Amino acid sequence: MNYISTRDPSLKKTSAQVIKQGLADDGGLFMPEIIPHITFSELKTIVSLSYPERAAKILSMFLTDYDTEFLNYAAHRAYSYERFGANAAPIKMLDEKNCILELWHGPTSAFKDMALQIMPVLLSEALNITSEKRTALILVATSGDTGKAALEGYRDVDRIKIMVFYPEDGVSDIQKHQMASQEGRNVGVCSIKGNFDDAQTAVKKIFSDPAIAEELDASGLFLSSANSINWGRLVPQIVYYISAYCDLVKEQRICLGDKIDICVPTGNFGNIFAAFTAKKMGLPVRRLICASNKNNVLTDFINTGIYDRNREFYTTISPSMDILISSNLERLLYVLQGAEKTKLCMESLAKTGRYELDDEIKEAVRETFTGCYATEADTKDTIKEIFEKYKYLIDPHTAVAVYAARKTSLTDNTVVVTASTASPYKFSADVLSALGYAIPEGDFFGALDKLHEITGVDIPLPLNALKTKPKRFFAVCEKDTGSLWYEVEKFVKNRF
Repeated sequence: MNYISTRDPSLKKTSAQVIKQGLADDGGLFMPEIIPHITFSELKTIVSLSYPERAAKILSMFLTDYDTEFLNYAAHRAYSYERFGANAAPIKMLDEKNCILELWHGPTSAFKDMALQIMPVLLSEALNITSEKRTALILVATSGDTGKAALEGYRDVDRIKIMVFYPEDGVSDIQKHQMASQEGRNVGVCSIKGNFDDAQTAVKKIFSDPAIAEELDASGLFLSSANSINWGRLVPQIVYYISAYCDLVKEQRICLGDKIDICVPTGNFGNIFAAFTAKKMGLPVRRLICASNKNNVLTDFINTGIYDRNREFYTTISPSMDILISSNLERLLYVLQGAEKTKLCMESLAKTGRYELDDEIKEAVRETFTGCYATEADTKDTIKEIFEKYKYLIDPHTAVAVYAARKTSLTDNTVVVTASTASPYKFSADVLSALGYAIPEGDFFGALDKLHEITGVDIPLPLNALKTKPKRFFAVCEKDTGSLWYEVEKFVKNRF
């Protein structure tokens, strides 16, 4: 299977090449030429498989230049009991209609682990498949969870170095300490004075600068990405939606062939695009509910067909969704309208901060997607209501999705799968506040203990272990490309 740019279908690469490269040469994102199809009989077979077996099966349909035995090894290694427990992506029923897909049982207690525990193995193998002699230097812009998950996934992996940039005031205290205390000889972390969009824009500019690429090449390095712009990050996310469907069938919550709705809290559109891809593959999905926080640029896009980032940016209690430039939306545009129109949209976004779809494409978006957003008050109320009603604790991002799923609920009995993207303990102070309790001032570890004391819900071991981990990284830089590149150069020269 070949992969092509969302802006130019003549740029063709293999899956190993796109995982190694990340961003297409023309600034577009890579997409498979054809989305593979799962037949009814294949889906029936997948129901009986374990999660690693399901992952290996789905990955083999996309990564055709990888050996199937290697993919089986990679999946079992990534989703092992030591990393994820007995079930990497369990489902929990709130009631007969509403199902929570828990995606935060990995090493960093966030859904990004589902991709970033297997992606490093895929990248390492890509270096072998493509006979690459240089070392990969991964640059990551993060709004919270991606940074820690990428650092943990790539920690001490041979021939790969990684540096993460995060907004200084745009992540939770726990997320910040997770990144700043990261272990590993090949990792670097730097906060920026700006928001996630500032970090992401600056990193993209570094990727597209030929002079920087030349300088790195001379040092035996090349740039790659662990953000969801990299297909190697996105393709493992397709697996857990197919797996959730199979688990519902296995537990006799639905019959094979019944349609479900899927609700995803998202800012960068990668997670929900994975669900969309599963639907395109043939998974019986009726609606995709795109849940946003107060930064509701995606809700407006779905409802109006106009994408406009020219608006106020809000810092919320669901920081991983505090995004106004949704990179993976480009992939949806490509699927719906092709490369030529997608390129025009991206050029308009770069020049004016907005673009508008044709009427036909607007309708195509609304046929599949429902947009809904939650205010800060909605988010807090939902956390409290779900705990009081079901004794089930959710984080603010999951609360945004639960609110959207209920707000847009149809009157039939179709099961709604809501993606739960982080442990509530990653945002313990805000969860405590939502439950009506005072927050321990300046003591985010105290908030962990107090939340456990009040709710009885276990603190994930990786988060509890942070209490004894000292901070290693203290760098802070401005949001412009030059400042970020200076930190990258310093990181490379000082540590390697």
